[in-house]
Amino acid sequence: MRKPIIAGNWKMNGSRSSIKELLDGIKAGVGEVKSAEVVVCAPSIYIADVAAQLEGTDIAWGGQNLSTEPKGAFTGEISADMLLDFNCKYVIVGHSERRSLYGETDEIVAEKFEVARKAGLRPILCIGETLQEREDGVTNDVCARQIMAVIERSGVQALLDGVIAYEPVWAIGTGKTATPEQAQETHAAIRKLIAEKDASVAEQVRIQYGGSMNAGNAAELLAMEDIDGGLIGGASLKAEDFLTICKAAG
Repeated sequence: MRKPIIAGNWKMNGSRSSIKELLDGIKAGVGEVKSAEVVVCAPSIYIADVAAQLEGTDIAWGGQNLSTEPKGAFTGEISADMLLDFNCKYVIVGHSERRSLYGETDEIVAEKFEVARKAGLRPILCIGETLQEREDGVTNDVCARQIMAVIERSGVQALLDGVIAYEPVWAIGTGKTATPEQAQETHAAIRKLIAEKDASVAEQVRIQYGGSMNAGNAAELLAMEDIDGGLIGGASLKAEDFLTICKAAG
């Protein structure tokens, strides 16, 4: 039985005061979450605050990105060891915004996945298609290409050290959401692809949905057989909405 995982991606949002208020709200209600793993991924500058507030709770925290390099003259970058210094458990790699806005290729994302897991972090691997790619009928091909980059570099077993987040790019921040049936269809295709390499890994790996999941649609999406949680954007910035999603996961 795969344990559901709900991870909040705060993106470039928040302040010290708003984050304190948000985490106070989440902490107050997280006891009602029965079985889902709960994670928040904060802007790097606030990770120390988040760690201090969440220490001793059942809520895990992580980064939104990391460098492929361990240290050196890479101004503005954050290394795996820096994240570990603040007890981060997770780190997001390959988010569509990193791919589209900052030019991260499948190969760079695969390298980041490897660097993260070798350091002891659990990478949340984001994959997904643009609207044009969906309309062209190549959703499964795009997801396969992005996953295979990781498998070819690190091996299929490496997927068990992380989480996969399927995020249809056309449904991020647009208010559009894949129907539960569309999301399930793609999640099942992703699992089938992995099963062709290793059936045991495919059965165990957790695949989140990351396309504008919110308090209103979470229960229906999470009821799908192959959807094991959510990577939550805007709704993770409101404690009540985030907790509603977490409770819907189990």
